[in-house]
Amino acid sequence: MTDRRTGKSQQATSPPAGSFGDEAATMANETEVEEPVAQQHTAAEAPDDISGVENFIEEGAPLEPSDLLDDDGADVETAPDAAQLQQALAERTADLQRIQAEYVNYKRRVDRDRELVRENATYTALAPIVEVLDTIDRAREHGELEEGFRTVADQLERVVANAGLVKYGEPGDAFDPRLHEALSHIGEDPDVEVTTCKVIAKAGYRIGQRVVRAAQVLVVDPASE
Repeated sequence: MTDRRTGKSQQATSPPAGSFGDEAATMANETEVEEPVAQQHTAAEAPDDISGVENFIEEGAPLEPSDLLDDDGADVETAPDAAQLQQALAERTADLQRIQAEYVNYKRRVDRDRELVRENATYTALAPIVEVLDTIDRAREHGELEEGFRTVADQLERVVANAGLVKYGEPGDAFDPRLHEALSHIGEDPDVEVTTCKVIAKAGYRIGQRVVRAAQVLVVDPASE
């Protein structure tokens, strides 16, 4: 160090031993400042690349069938196209149509069974009354129905008719083995063209298409040539 007044160089005097300056100098010599080192990622430390469809799309490479599988071998979900949607819609429509047809058939069976149950109940209730109606018919033929009893008989016949019991069988009806029971054959009649009921011994009764009792008849045949 040079003294401006004298022009002589002067050496800096060291601070006295044990002073604060001595300790500061010592610390300055012993302390090393470490510069921050930028952390660098190695290739091993870089995050794993995502393999699959994304890489192939980014790289522009053509997709292979195996590329549409994930790591577990499962198909990669893709958006359905128009053909797949149309097929799915057709399948759902077919399912609905099948369910509707099954419901319609079920309803028909229920209605048919309900009608059959009602018909069976009517048959069970009215079948025994047929013999009573036969007695009324015989009394009417012989003129034995008095005024009071005639009213009761007429009312009973109306009640059973309203319940579904239908009386049938008249002279001149064509013979039908499903509806008539032939008690006897009484010859030929040139006035008829088919086997015909000539005499009605007992009227027949039916409920709907179900015969409660076949009509008992005497029949004639057309004249032979």
